[in-house]
Amino acid sequence: MGTLPKGPSPVPTFDLPAADGHWFAPGRVNLIGEHTDYNDGFVLPFALPLGIRVAARLRDDDRVTFASTSEADGAHLTLADLGGPVPDTFPGWYAYPAGVLWALRQQDLPLRGLDLVFDSNLPVGAGLSSSAAICCATVAAVADLCELDLAPMQRAQTARQAENDYVGAPTGFMDQAASTLCTAGHALLLDCRDLGTEQVPLDLPAADLELLVLDTRTPHSLVDSAYAERRRSCEQAAAALGVPALRDITDVTALAALTDQPDGDLLLRRARHVVTENARVLAVADLLRAGRVAEIAPALDASHASMRDDFEITVPTVDLAVETARSAGALGARMTGGGFGGCIIALCPTGSAEPIARQIAAAFATNGFGAPEWFTAEPAAGAHRLDNDSAS
Repeated sequence: MGTLPKGPSPVPTFDLPAADGHWFAPGRVNLIGEHTDYNDGFVLPFALPLGIRVAARLRDDDRVTFASTSEADGAHLTLADLGGPVPDTFPGWYAYPAGVLWALRQQDLPLRGLDLVFDSNLPVGAGLSSSAAICCATVAAVADLCELDLAPMQRAQTARQAENDYVGAPTGFMDQAASTLCTAGHALLLDCRDLGTEQVPLDLPAADLELLVLDTRTPHSLVDSAYAERRRSCEQAAAALGVPALRDITDVTALAALTDQPDGDLLLRRARHVVTENARVLAVADLLRAGRVAEIAPALDASHASMRDDFEITVPTVDLAVETARSAGALGARMTGGGFGGCIIALCPTGSAEPIARQIAAAFATNGFGAPEWFTAEPAAGAHRLDNDSAS
């Protein structure tokens, strides 16, 4: 049991002599919209006050060095090492910032050598998109120091290119968009088909609410194979229904045609989650625009039930956390992220998140599960340069 810090806190070793600047990129939580992204649907994430910081300094040569406050050993390469369409991937987490440099070179942008030191206060393995935050922080630092004319959307797309094409991680665009484009006090409504965005107000204090983010600390097992199976099922369902993607189905009764397919019941349930989840995202956005924040709670509950029963991506720890949160006084709760572990979010009356989290921790102990960790979060700003005082 414990509480994670609510924002970037100074770390004594986070420094770079004569640094040219310090940058921050946040992790993200998805308020609602799971497994809709690769179905050309809608998602509604917001940026966390937790994330990745990077101190950066220009060099006079083409060498790039990487270091971290959490590891004794660093790594280095030269910009020439990043030539060619798909170079050998750099080992370990350093592949993410190396991938950003590679992606920028693919755009024929002028780069210089750099020294980069990274620091994180995101919980490891919680599904809060630390990898996207590393990439987005790197893009911000390199673009500013090398005076690259990159619009925010281009910065986010560069971060995705680094993850997809260099690291080889089959991510959608939500994580990089949230880490780059979000604004404080807002969730980001992202149309995953045309990449249109809207800043939707999410003023929790004004509604006398707080959002609990609780990491179940459940190891993610079978994630890759399960993800691939569900994506394949969605593609099969869309093909059987004669549409480019499940986003194009808005009437859930149209899914009845899937029962004639092999594994028809499975396809129907997988597709039903996506169709109803897209509708929930748009409904939640409407409520938030109207300032009716408390009224999104039933949609959070319905989203979790759909992930549990139709998409089958929850696990016992996650279900117990959600059920306990509701019984302890949360207005609504759901798993957030790709599934099979990770975090839940719970919409709570102000002042109740901590006791609700403690009740979840007690339920975990009773059931022989490991201790969760938690924090409360308000929507924060996307990647940005820090002033010297906040980085020292």
